[in-house]
Amino acid sequence: MSSAPATSSPVETRIRATGGALVGYLPVGYPDLATSIEGAITLTRHGVDVLELGLPYSDPVMDGPTIQAATTRALEQGFRLRHAFDAVREITAASDVPVLLMTYWNPVLQFGSDRFAGLLAEAGGAGLITPDLVPDEAGEWLAASDAHGLDRVFLAAPTSSEERLRQATSLSRGFTYVVSTMGTTGAREGVDSAARTLVERLRQVSDEPLAVGLGISNGDQVAEVLTYADGAIVGSALVSALGDGLERLAEVADGLAAGKRAQPGATPGAR
Repeated sequence: MSSAPATSSPVETRIRATGGALVGYLPVGYPDLATSIEGAITLTRHGVDVLELGLPYSDPVMDGPTIQAATTRALEQGFRLRHAFDAVREITAASDVPVLLMTYWNPVLQFGSDRFAGLLAEAGGAGLITPDLVPDEAGEWLAASDAHGLDRVFLAAPTSSEERLRQATSLSRGFTYVVSTMGTTGAREGVDSAARTLVERLRQVSDEPLAVGLGISNGDQVAEVLTYADGAIVGSALVSALGDGLERLAEVADGLAAGKRAQPGATPGAR
């Protein structure tokens, strides 16, 4: 299995330029397609450095109740895979913030990985986060993402072996997604200390960007994470906010972005 080729990564470029990035997640199609696109564009105007757009899926094993409810609503509203490409096209036309899709692997496999990659690149997308695809089973996606110049983000978990951590970081392009705690997504009062320990382990095997996700829900937690990682990923808090309207979404995004400017005595993403 070859490592990621030397290529320009819009996500990595943005993360390194910020010195500590806020990655914001919203599902495509929630509460409807037009509003989900407006919501994503709102995030780009309120401090989010990288967008992560989730593809609604009927069996979301990693998603917590907030995101499950939102993706179920999107499916009920008639979400189809082609809508993801439409959303990416509209968002990238309105903003230069890189857009990643997040999806379980089966929809990509059924659609055709090369076809999927081609349409995503054509729409202006930066790449793909694949939470259930492990690097040593990702040969088809490695080839498709290389062919179309897309970033690819693999996950590293506290239970990952050293070999698996090396694979995840060497084959990811853009950043490696550091799972802060075992379990499903969802806002938590504190970010699990396992995240810091895992980032320290990953720093021993790679100098590529690392972004921490699962459980981050406020500006203080963003500030905490950015003392030791390169990015903080927020999902459920933003999805909940969007449920209360675009104005509330902007307020929550502003509060999260304030955390980038309030890190207690440390350099963002310091190694």
